[in-house]
Amino acid sequence: MKSRKTKILLRSIIAILLAVVIALIAASFYFLNYALTPYRRSHDEAMERFYKREPVSLKVWVDSLENNHCLRDTSITIKGRGKMAAIYLRAEQPNNRVALLLHGYNDRAESMLHIAYIYNHEMGFNVLLPHFFAHGESDGDHIDMGWLDHLDMMRWIDVANNMFRGDSAQTQMVVHGISMGGFTTMCISGEKCPPCVKCFVEDCGYTSVWDEFASEMHNEFNLPAFPLMHTTSLLCKMRYGWAFDEASAIDQLKKSTLPMLFIHGDADNFVPYSMLDQLYAAKQHGYKEKFIAHGTEHARAYTNHPEEYTQRVESFVTRFIK
Repeated sequence: MKSRKTKILLRSIIAILLAVVIALIAASFYFLNYALTPYRRSHDEAMERFYKREPVSLKVWVDSLENNHCLRDTSITIKGRGKMAAIYLRAEQPNNRVALLLHGYNDRAESMLHIAYIYNHEMGFNVLLPHFFAHGESDGDHIDMGWLDHLDMMRWIDVANNMFRGDSAQTQMVVHGISMGGFTTMCISGEKCPPCVKCFVEDCGYTSVWDEFASEMHNEFNLPAFPLMHTTSLLCKMRYGWAFDEASAIDQLKKSTLPMLFIHGDADNFVPYSMLDQLYAAKQHGYKEKFIAHGTEHARAYTNHPEEYTQRVESFVTRFIK
């Protein structure tokens, strides 16, 4: 009798465990698709969002660029990644100063035109704005959250150097990214960059993909990181070749030696403001500055403080690019 009850109990436990495993696997596929399936925003949609958010003066400037065909397209092919697209804007007076501008999650290159305004209109830089993998006009069927993208951007650095150096031996380049682009910027800083790269500006980037997803899992679904983050990260590794915990700006910043300006809004809940201090502390080598945009939510530092943002960026960048 006891043996029969034991068998029934064991079968019940096995059935429950099996159901939990199946549910966990299903939830992992759901969360991975939820997080990494791209939304292909069109050019017109991107511009409509841009004009609603930014000052009228920027609309006049962008309209002038488009009407005079100053914004141009280019592309490269990266093995295993496909066609990678970008838009670019030359300086009115030819020079070798370049800003490589990196957009955010589920956005496209045009969303960085307000930053292009600073560099091109105010500072006279050439500007290159890539579309990330699976964003805008670039190929791709999933989002890499800026991790594998930072290696793509190393290729774009070489392209920009060749495009804009003119008669100079090389360009003088700043890499400036917002949100996912900010994370990508910090990841680039930990690589062996060519001599043309002089400094970095990161705006509201996250400490790691793991930390960002764990935060969103709590905020959006009220779920703890364990065990779903672990199984989803493993699934990402199997499908796309990278895991959430290895995609770390903290680890990359520890290797970073070039100057960096860190920007973050103190009302940012999407990429928590608390991440700023962790990132700033992680960069232990080379010059660094911090700009806190007070009362500002995620990726709105320029929108809320255009004059201060422009002044802080220009003051920082011109220390290293003449």
